[in-house]
Amino acid sequence: MSNQKIKKAGGAEPDEFEASVAQELLNLEMTSTELKASLRDLYITAAKEVDCGAGRKAIIIYVPYKLQKSFQKVQARLVRELEKKFSGKHVIIVAQRNILGKSYTRSQKTTGLRPRSRTLTAVQDAILEDIVYPTEITGKRTRCKVDGRRILKVYLDGRDQANVEGRTDTYAAVYGKLTNKQVSFHFSS
Repeated sequence: MSNQKIKKAGGAEPDEFEASVAQELLNLEMTSTELKASLRDLYITAAKEVDCGAGRKAIIIYVPYKLQKSFQKVQARLVRELEKKFSGKHVIIVAQRNILGKSYTRSQKTTGLRPRSRTLTAVQDAILEDIVYPTEITGKRTRCKVDGRRILKVYLDGRDQANVEGRTDTYAAVYGKLTNKQVSFHFSS
């Protein structure tokens, strides 16, 4: 029954953790009156649990790119409910995106360059936007250190500081796991 809430690429079987997340989504759809209509047509493609350091864990839920807007409409309520179910672990919803390499060639029927939205940089920027949603990014700076390391400084909207401040460490850890890039979050005034 919970398999209707998770559809993996190639029809692969979900692992135990993904099945538990899908089951919780199904339970929310059945029990929550305010989320019932919104969750009916939504499903996930994968779920991962990542370690954020200091003994904390976060859950990353991957959703199909086409359903991302629908998930964002109910994301605040959905994340709140899922965090209750998973005993306070932070829940982050990210769209499943494809990266096409530089050597990408189209088929004979269609010609043209690779789409900008499929480049590595565009996908990593979009992942950052997904991680901090519903807060908006107001600015970005790349700091190059003397030893060659690069740190991305991301400035978030100051109005959401009270809601997001406790989660910034989780955001940085998750972004680091997904992209291997160091990031620090600050709030613009």
